[in-house]
Amino acid sequence: MTIRPAVVADAELLAPLHVQAWDEAYTGLMPQRILDAHRSEPMGAKVERWRGRIAWPDGSTWVAEDDGGLVGFVSTGPGRDGSGVLELMALYVRRSHYGAGLGHRLLETAIGAGPAYLWVLDGNARAIGFYERHGFSFDGQVEDEPEGLHRRMVRG
Repeated sequence: MTIRPAVVADAELLAPLHVQAWDEAYTGLMPQRILDAHRSEPMGAKVERWRGRIAWPDGSTWVAEDDGGLVGFVSTGPGRDGSGVLELMALYVRRSHYGAGLGHRLLETAIGAGPAYLWVLDGNARAIGFYERHGFSFDGQVEDEPEGLHRRMVRG
């Protein structure tokens, strides 16, 4: 398994991986109409968004790949809250790689042991437990989004 910085050419593979990862992580946790809309959006638009994210000079995206292709990714950037603290914007691993330590490796690659924050979907026990094991805790901030309630977790 290799973890490396994403390059713009990875956008073609990241877009469908992102769709699959959402289906695997969120089916039953968020309204099905949200997942259906995510899946039905034209793939070309998703690829273009990924190209932009990878090229964004203020953020970073790392990918995990094995012999079969991309199996996970993580993206970070300056916190959208203006605090100057790094925000973990996305961390996804294919279900086939759950429990193999890949999420841990991606997280450590992207943020190390430093301070960071993230938003997690309320009720996503698997993700919440993962982040708690990595020193994150809820700070009481919530956002009501179409996907459901998002709760902020921070690590100092």
